[in-house]
Amino acid sequence: MGHLDHAALGWLTPVLSYAMACTGAALGLRCTVRALATTGRSRRNWLLTAASALGTGIWTMHFVAMLGFRVGGTDIRYDVPLTLASLLVAMVVVCAGVFAVGYGGGRTRALLLGGLTTGIGVASMHYLGMAAVRLHGDVSYDPPRVGLSVLIAVAAATAALWAALHTRSPLAVALASLIMGAAVSSMHYTGMFAVSVRVTPSGEALPGATAMQFIFPLAVGLGSYLFLTSAFVALSPTAREHDASAAARRPVGSTAG
Repeated sequence: MGHLDHAALGWLTPVLSYAMACTGAALGLRCTVRALATTGRSRRNWLLTAASALGTGIWTMHFVAMLGFRVGGTDIRYDVPLTLASLLVAMVVVCAGVFAVGYGGGRTRALLLGGLTTGIGVASMHYLGMAAVRLHGDVSYDPPRVGLSVLIAVAAATAALWAALHTRSPLAVALASLIMGAAVSSMHYTGMFAVSVRVTPSGEALPGATAMQFIFPLAVGLGSYLFLTSAFVALSPTAREHDASAAARRPVGSTAG
């Protein structure tokens, strides 16, 4: 069996990946709070932003952590189409979950369905991303740990959607995002500890791209998206501020009958 190192770069990748998960969670929660305070097209747009933030945060967390993944005795490459497919899966399933609670009227059934769908989707994203790994050897998984990682993903997704419905103050959002970031990271590393690799030494070149050629620049781009979107959300007026501004611009006496 090849020796697996999940933190070949030290604490850099675990800490940075956790930060990405927390940032995506915080942004997604804030956008959902904004969405629930609006209606119509505005609600839809805020929910789409929330879904993209959560999906981006989860995917970026996974692959930033993978930058520190090494297997003794073999190089590692990544299948580009499969890796991009895992990003698409993350976006789609999180969008489905967010819209389920955004238009579910706070019903428990919508919350549970959204959490189940999103959790299974997040786990699928993780293992699809792992399927994109190319190395000299055979990868196998420990079924109980895989099952545990899926349960963690479902629990984390349900908790995230519940927080999106019930969290309002900035402090509560910050605390919820820290907890959600820890849950997403736990799911990732539980799934990674389910992995074992039987290395087959070979001098053949591996297909695909290295982490620094593909994963790193993509993660940097998505991380930049998160921070730029965070700035946009912070500077955008809330529904209450928008109403107050509209009332201030309304001519005096315009509401008189």
